[in-house]
Amino acid sequence: MTDLGLPDDILACLFDLDGVVTKTAVVHAAAWKELFDAFLRGRDGDAFRPFTATDYDRYVDGRPRAAGVRTFLASRGIALPEGAPDDPPGTRTVHGLGNRKNELLLARIRADGVAAYDGTLHYIEAVRARGLRTAIVSSSANCRDVLRSIGAEGLFDVRVDGVVAAERGLPGKPEPDTFLAAARELGVPPARAAVFEDALAGMDAGLAGGFGYLVGVDRAGQAEALHAHGADRVVTDLAELGPRA
Repeated sequence: MTDLGLPDDILACLFDLDGVVTKTAVVHAAAWKELFDAFLRGRDGDAFRPFTATDYDRYVDGRPRAAGVRTFLASRGIALPEGAPDDPPGTRTVHGLGNRKNELLLARIRADGVAAYDGTLHYIEAVRARGLRTAIVSSSANCRDVLRSIGAEGLFDVRVDGVVAAERGLPGKPEPDTFLAAARELGVPPARAAVFEDALAGMDAGLAGGFGYLVGVDRAGQAEALHAHGADRVVTDLAELGPRA
């Protein structure tokens, strides 16, 4: 597997979506900032402190939507009622704020579309050509629609996303359960699967799950942090791993 940048015993590759396959991590970050800045400004007035890129990396990136709301607000000493999954967007509950974030995200996607990282798509094609199995493992409830929009749904044998996790009661990243579920569906032990993640919570999940190889994809200048959270190798683009022309 040296021409794929993987150990020889790897049989499957598990990919995160946002920031690894698609260029939607920046869109997610912008939607989260719009949500939290409006909420905090209305709550704190002159004491308002904006949501920052560091907040996104530490408390939100890679986590399920409700967990991102809960974890960030806790960092500011704020607790809200959980509410219900169908709370109207903007309701002052964990789910209400999460639904507002999704509303903001979808508006941005509708306006600007979704782009894929070509280096990742070419790498996945090379992986599949070598007979390795592939899965997409994402906290997003919009995963299937995003994959369809870039014509990439057929590149994955298994999809474990926010919808599947909710149906099965699987905790999201940084817990390893969604990655472990994907490995089970592929029929591959975690020790013989590689995880590809750009989020620190995703790295934590891969490490906790005992996966055989962890690749950090550094889209935000956090290579050192990705290594600290368990990455065996960090690249800025998966093209760095693939076969040379």
